[in-house]
Amino acid sequence: MKNVILLRVSIILMCLMSTLVFSQGYKKINLANALNFNKVVVVNRLAIPFKDDSYEGLTLDEKDGEGLVWIANTTFAEGTIEVDIKGQDVFQKSFIGIAFHGQNDSIYDAVYFRPFNFFATDANRKIHAVQYVSHPNHTWEKLRKENNGKFEKGIVNAPNPNEWFHVRIEVGKEEIKVYKDKDLIPILSVPKLSSFTNGAVGLFTGDGSGGSFANLTLREVRK
Repeated sequence: MKNVILLRVSIILMCLMSTLVFSQGYKKINLANALNFNKVVVVNRLAIPFKDDSYEGLTLDEKDGEGLVWIANTTFAEGTIEVDIKGQDVFQKSFIGIAFHGQNDSIYDAVYFRPFNFFATDANRKIHAVQYVSHPNHTWEKLRKENNGKFEKGIVNAPNPNEWFHVRIEVGKEEIKVYKDKDLIPILSVPKLSSFTNGAVGLFTGDGSGGSFANLTLREVRK
């Protein structure tokens, strides 16, 4: 009788585990390989693959206007986006992050960082370290003018602005949360501004900015 009960419990646990596995779509993307095999769409940037002792990914050059690298044949709705990024501590030359729910090259949501503000001594600059936007209706200028300090925040214990750091973005139906490295408390938690619930996902660099990206991972919750 005991063996029968244990068998039934094991079957139930296996079913639950299978449900968890199939309820989440997991995708780890080697960005350098994706570029080499034409599995990305590069917009207004030159993307250069790289590989060193610790990271393999893409570096984007600096150009006027915003730059994007969409992951081809990939959409994302709700779940978690993780990536390693590296900017630079040069004023107004480092806006680097992730775009998601992209409908085209001008309609998308994005979370990005301003590494040059991580350790700014000016209080106004320091609170503008991480930003959420929803283009084209909610740009950083509009959000700062109407809700200064709500959709962008400073970062406590900010990473080195010239070194790699890890980013985790949780995209929910109504809320966006952003984490750095292994932090358990979000550095940014804001209401989602767009009505789009699905769309393209990719790399984002702001006006005049380049940057490097590696280890892009998507964990999509499928309902």
